[in-house]
Amino acid sequence: MNKESLFAISLFPYLGFLWFLTKSKQTPRLALIGFYVLLIFVAVTIPAGIYAKQVYGEELANVDWLHGSAELFLTFSNILVVLGFRQAVMNLRGKDEKAKA
Repeated sequence: MNKESLFAISLFPYLGFLWFLTKSKQTPRLALIGFYVLLIFVAVTIPAGIYAKQVYGEELANVDWLHGSAELFLTFSNILVVLGFRQAVMNLRGKDEKAKA
């Protein structure tokens, strides 16, 4: 099995993960949005990889400007996930402080 096939197959468990997160209604909204933004990263990375191969004859990882541009969506996704869970923790701490008072 090549890496492209593995990449495509891995999308199905991730979609299941998103379905369960959404269905549970327990994931902070901003973090959930971050997990969905990761799909944008996937959607951008595939054509960027094809472009890198056809235009430069290289793997995406070897075309810095293109690779960095695609990775921007991964970084943005990670920031949203972290901020979403940080906000949830801060809200819980605030509720604990009010309960103690």
